Amino acid sequence: MNVRMLTPIAALCSLAIAMPAVGQDAATIDIVIKGGTIYDGSSVAPVVGDVAIAGDKIVYIGPTMPTPYPVTARTIDARGLIVAPGFIDPHTHAGRFLDSSDATERLNLPWMMQGVTTIFAGVDGGGQTDVGGFFRDVETRGFGSNVAAYIGFGPVRRAVLGDDGRAPTEAELGWMKSLVAQGMCDGALGLSTGLFYAPQSFAKTEEVIALAREAAVRGGVYDTHQRDESTYSIGVADSVREAIAIGKAADMPVHFAHIKTLGVDVHGKADELIAIIEAARAEGQAVTADQYPWEASGTGLEAALLPRWAVDGGRDAMLARFAKPNELARIKAAMAENLRRRGGAQSLLLTARDRPWTAKRLSEVAAEWNVAPVEAALRIISQDAAGTSLVSFNMAETDIRAFMQRPWVVTSSDGSHGHPRMYATFPQKYAQYVRAKKVIDLATFINSSTGRTADIFKLDRRGHIRPGYYADVVVFDPDGYTPVADYIEPERLTTGVRTLVVNGRIVVSDGQPTGVAAGRALRHVPPAESCAR
Repeated sequence: MNVRMLTPIAALCSLAIAMPAVGQDAATIDIVIKGGTIYDGSSVAPVVGDVAIAGDKIVYIGPTMPTPYPVTARTIDARGLIVAPGFIDPHTHAGRFLDSSDATERLNLPWMMQGVTTIFAGVDGGGQTDVGGFFRDVETRGFGSNVAAYIGFGPVRRAVLGDDGRAPTEAELGWMKSLVAQGMCDGALGLSTGLFYAPQSFAKTEEVIALAREAAVRGGVYDTHQRDESTYSIGVADSVREAIAIGKAADMPVHFAHIKTLGVDVHGKADELIAIIEAARAEGQAVTADQYPWEASGTGLEAALLPRWAVDGGRDAMLARFAKPNELARIKAAMAENLRRRGGAQSLLLTARDRPWTAKRLSEVAAEWNVAPVEAALRIISQDAAGTSLVSFNMAETDIRAFMQRPWVVTSSDGSHGHPRMYATFPQKYAQYVRAKKVIDLATFINSSTGRTADIFKLDRRGHIRPGYYADVVVFDPDGYTPVADYIEPERLTTGVRTLVVNGRIVVSDGQPTGVAAGRALRHVPPAESCAR
């Protein structure tokens, strides 16, 4: 590869050649990554050269690292390998690892071995109300990845209203607003909602706007698992319009979580949704999205099939409705329709651990029990108080491609247990959509997994390989970086990451984890006056 022909970061390289960084003593350099093909997180073409790290910062990027530098510096031979900013995953369900007291689990290996250096928590309106306590736990117990977090609508609403399907009183709304404000002042990126899920689904648009404004005045983003990605309630197009309207009314950026068209009724509608979003962007509104590169989503059996009114009041109220013949008949009818829109019982793979139905399709379970699929689903829901997760094959390849090619869409995993996306999303996008199908090029894959994400969420000095930026860097083998996890064995670690650096510390070396937990809590800093007591 001829370095002289690769000019997009030539100006940066010419500055870096003069000195490692302003005020940086070359004698302090700790790591030199030599001879790699460097994608800096925003460029359209790479440069072959070196990256130097001192402490937790990148101090040099250029064709050849000036000498001398200390003999004690760790030199990593990256010839023939890709060097990029560590990947950023803005939508994860990593609670098992974040909550764990086991040091190995807290390394967050499913993401680490993909080359991910930063994850977001509290998505889909989840998480907890005590954002400050969450961040302190990350810092005191250590974690393998950097962690940013939202204040989630779900725990906020549940803290005040429980699982009730009603509107809040003025006082209750004030209480919820105060919880959102506190979460933002404690470092949340913004307000996250999961309006598809009960009890969040019971909220009217006006309630969400009132809470979103509390995040907006503190510099937050409105991140949403929108109310409908299919034809469950208001329809996906009107759902997109609702989210955009919330952002406009609250005067804040809107970010769509795992954008998709879910189910047979909406296959082929990606272009319509893209047009709605791009019309808002053309009017000056900040609207973005993330996406995972899989044809199957992941959720719970209850969320996929039960009508929302059936879970109003929580599990006990739901089971009481199952015992009433008239209400049960209505529930079964709604479940049958939801099953149809998701593609039928054969499209649902049950993934909860250590259950009689684990790794079976709902159609298989129904056949084994000699009952209709809806009856089988009701039996599982009644028996499994913890909830049965599933993989739902419900997306069209043409829609996945259409969203992926938009310049406002970034990579996310929505990583959850029982689905390979937790262990293999980033290599899946690379292997399938860069190398095999050629839907996007390598630079687009990297930029949409690093710099574009950091810029959308204003992550301080993350997502780019630039002097003065935090040293989150991945070195991977362009031929060996591949997904190993699949739908049958979803918890197999990715291969092909040779080196991973988080905040200047090597956490993967020669393809193996080092046992170092170098992640940090990434707090959003709101305007000081917005959090004055």
